[in-house]
Amino acid sequence: MARLPRLVIPNQPHHVIQRGNDRQIIFRAAEDYQRFLAWLKESAREFRVAIHAYVLMPNHVHLLASPATERGLAQMMQRVGRFYVPWFNQKYERSGSLFQGRFKTSLIDSERYFLLCSRYIELNPVRAQLAGAPGEYAWSSYAHHAGLQSDALITDHPLYWALGNTPFQREAAYIELAEAALTADELGKINEAVLKGWPLGSDAFKTDLQHKAKRQVLPSKRGRPFKTKPAEA
Repeated sequence: MARLPRLVIPNQPHHVIQRGNDRQIIFRAAEDYQRFLAWLKESAREFRVAIHAYVLMPNHVHLLASPATERGLAQMMQRVGRFYVPWFNQKYERSGSLFQGRFKTSLIDSERYFLLCSRYIELNPVRAQLAGAPGEYAWSSYAHHAGLQSDALITDHPLYWALGNTPFQREAAYIELAEAALTADELGKINEAVLKGWPLGSDAFKTDLQHKAKRQVLPSKRGRPFKTKPAEA
């Protein structure tokens, strides 16, 4: 199936994934994570992208972000790459590409999938057995949402604020959400959407999105079209 053109809608959350080329390691030491996050913070501010959640895994990056413009996500990721890749190559005496082509993204139905996607991202280290609990992993936004430490990179989404009237209530509610493991169906839907560039949401959300975007946002049906309609045949 041909890959759909990347769909970006301003002021809507998007799940973004950027992998290492051939799944190679893109972070080898604590300094590497720190440098990437610093450039990500600068770039997000410059191109007006609100970062709601993130995780930096050894060989890939997940973001949950809302750009203010249609080009904002691409501009942010390109700027981070322009700084990080040459720095990484020089540090480790290597050359060539570091990331696997262009980043992948999935537009998120906020009401239905925002908090689910945030948990999916921050629980990645636990699923990969890099940490026993999300709070034990240093390179994600979970500590911010759980009230363990403030993260200046994060812009809290209204749906996170809706979890409670006080910071303590929001943090406690988020911790409780994070303690519930995602189902195989939920994991499959999120993975498939971001890897194939499909929007993640209800059928009504996708259909409405297709009308608003005035372009194809859903996968085409398999098989060749009929030369004549079945009824006519």
